[in-house]
Amino acid sequence: MREPIHLFRPEIGEEELEAVRRVFESKWLGLGPKTAEFEKAFARLIGAEHVVGTSSCTAALELAVKLLDTSPGDEILVPTMTFVSTAHVVVYHQCRPVFVDVDPVTLNISPEDMRRKITSKTRAIVLVHYSGRPAEMDAILEIADGIPVIEDCAHATGGFYRGKHVGSFGRFGCFSFHAVKNLTMGEGGAITMRNVEQAQRAKRLRWLGIDKGTWDRTPDNKAYWWEYNVDEIGLKCHPNDILAAIGLVQLGKLERMNSRRREIVSRYRAAFADLPWIEMPPEDDDDHRSSWHICSVRCRGADRDDLSAYLKERNILTGVHYKPIHLYRCFGWQPPLPVAEGVFPGLLSIPNHSVLTDADVEYIIEAIRGYPG
Repeated sequence: MREPIHLFRPEIGEEELEAVRRVFESKWLGLGPKTAEFEKAFARLIGAEHVVGTSSCTAALELAVKLLDTSPGDEILVPTMTFVSTAHVVVYHQCRPVFVDVDPVTLNISPEDMRRKITSKTRAIVLVHYSGRPAEMDAILEIADGIPVIEDCAHATGGFYRGKHVGSFGRFGCFSFHAVKNLTMGEGGAITMRNVEQAQRAKRLRWLGIDKGTWDRTPDNKAYWWEYNVDEIGLKCHPNDILAAIGLVQLGKLERMNSRRREIVSRYRAAFADLPWIEMPPEDDDDHRSSWHICSVRCRGADRDDLSAYLKERNILTGVHYKPIHLYRCFGWQPPLPVAEGVFPGLLSIPNHSVLTDADVEYIIEAIRGYPG
């Protein structure tokens, strides 16, 4: 039987192993110089003034909300078509997530519904660059009119809006380096920002509020190496130099890996153009360059779950991104969001990553074209 074709698969190998080996040889595995090197390199990619590494994108989002000094009962707008962590971090801070419907074509946050949901209690707006396609940043920032905007860029490393990398538009940009992401460390994240005081505070908050990391307190660096201050309660969500070493190698591969993703999507688009029951996501254009983290097609007139089972029988693994999160019980009753709820039953994510071979892509195309419906 054919080996399974996975929905996600990282492109990792000897270069990453060698980078990790060098960290092992340095005897410094925790938060240290390799993390600082990655933060500087990632800042250059994004065009960000400051980057603070974290243990995950969820942690980066939590830091973003914490840096806003919210109060219990504040409202934070969140798109419903996202992973649950985008809203969880709002609840962690005793704020109320206000769920926003999505654009029917891109599945990014709807600026029109966002405008309707803003109230005097709105403290921030979180948007997600769904699947890696940049959201409509000009319209969003205009509607926000000074309300802090947090960009959830978990899908979007390597995505550009009007020539600028996503994560450089809002007050904060939050990135994921999870095992399935375009740039992977196995786990990890980062938060970007412009303000140096906020960056310094974020570095303290990711390390329990301690004002000096362990590396900064080694005898080689400080006369009073044991001494530190803790001025506020923080989190424990810093990365380490093992992860950063992997990330630095991945940065050098990112554009090639994303180019391969774009190539695969183009092949799918051409192959399925004559199938009336399958709709591809929108193409890139002059203003939107997707990272193509996810290739989420829509089944129109075909049963999504039946197609998924049919492909699984042929060892092609698929997924769904996402069930609208306002429907989960943990958030209590929420008003209906008709666009997201209408689109969800037909969404199916098909494999799209740089490890796919041409033979894999052809096999997927043939299987989908052969689906009897």
